[in-house]
Amino acid sequence: MIRFDENNEIIREEEYRAILVGLQTREDITHSMDELEGLAEADGVEVIGRVIQSLERPNTATFIGKGKVEELAEMCANMEADTVIFNDELSGVQLRNLEEAVGVRVIDRTILILDIFADRATSREGKLQVELAQLQYRMPRLTGFGKSLSRLGGGIGTRGPGEKKLETDRRHIAGRIDDIKAELKKMSKNRAVQRAGREKSSIPVVALMGYTNSGKSAVMNKLLEMTEKEEKTVKSQDMLFATLDTQHRKISLEPGAEFILIDTVGFVSKLPHSLVEAFKSTLDEVKYADLLIHVVDAAYEERDFQIDVTNNVINQIGAGAKEKVMAYNKMDIASEKPLDATGNDAVYISALTGDNMDQLIAVIKDKLFGSRIHASLLIPYDKGSITSYLCENAEIISTEYTADGTLIEGYFSAEDYGRYEKYGAL
Repeated sequence: MIRFDENNEIIREEEYRAILVGLQTREDITHSMDELEGLAEADGVEVIGRVIQSLERPNTATFIGKGKVEELAEMCANMEADTVIFNDELSGVQLRNLEEAVGVRVIDRTILILDIFADRATSREGKLQVELAQLQYRMPRLTGFGKSLSRLGGGIGTRGPGEKKLETDRRHIAGRIDDIKAELKKMSKNRAVQRAGREKSSIPVVALMGYTNSGKSAVMNKLLEMTEKEEKTVKSQDMLFATLDTQHRKISLEPGAEFILIDTVGFVSKLPHSLVEAFKSTLDEVKYADLLIHVVDAAYEERDFQIDVTNNVINQIGAGAKEKVMAYNKMDIASEKPLDATGNDAVYISALTGDNMDQLIAVIKDKLFGSRIHASLLIPYDKGSITSYLCENAEIISTEYTADGTLIEGYFSAEDYGRYEKYGAL
């Protein structure tokens, strides 16, 4: 864990001992609490206990009931906990009241996720996106902030903006937010230009998406290895949110069958709204993809919960109607073959061992290129508009200028080939 001293220098605390707290209103929160524990462990926290309370609605002052707050304070004292992590987002007043009542650092799920993202971000864009989300989270909580956010040196949740007493200067925060948005807008425009270039070249795009730590980066690396591009591999680790920055790689299956493969940030339930908004331009890569590969951890017993989480985020960013292929990963350690109930094409793979990765390639190839026709067309010179159209909308292999016209060899959509089949060259 990282925190800052009074001189704004990074210092490290050996460990945090935390109690997790969840509020159950209607739906069972067991999966969500398990996920919270995984997030805490990913941020270097030792989880030593859980508290779950059932209430019809949260307490406006302390989120949980008064009696449960007293019980929590006693647990912290007896178990020597130094941190309490709530499974839901808290207001500034709730943070302050809870810290005063339990006597230890109190953070919520949003702070925890933002802290992890701040630690994982490596690119300029990723760091800006996380800082923006942090500042947007802090802005409405400047009044009544608890100790964990009102000053540096608070420990968990203090990564990111390294300035002291940000809560005392709203104008400073608002100005910084405007600056970050302006810079991210420029980066988004650059991405749009790159996307337009890909569309003009008619190279399809495949996006890997799924729950965090389902193995998306491992799948990308195995595909790169199988297509002899191992030098282009990306970072892949067995941890939550190992990769935040979107990665693009060109995959060449054979002449005329190339596509751009995108590895995106993983999803998690209750992903903070500020984080989704900050990463919107990055997540747009999923929205503009031609095919989505939904990577699922087949070895995880509650994988249906993770599938639902991913689908909810995909719907939230407007990509729910995209064609999907379900890739059940980690079959080498799965206890059984999962039953797919999504209605999409499904493959069962292991990115680690390479098992059935050829099946995944075959499905991608069929989805992207199955309806295309390899042919040569001889377009008369007085039909230059047709030549221009085909050069912009087909996968051109070669162009030759002959006495009778422009000889174009390439891969054409069934619709285009049917329209111009009369120009077919023997």
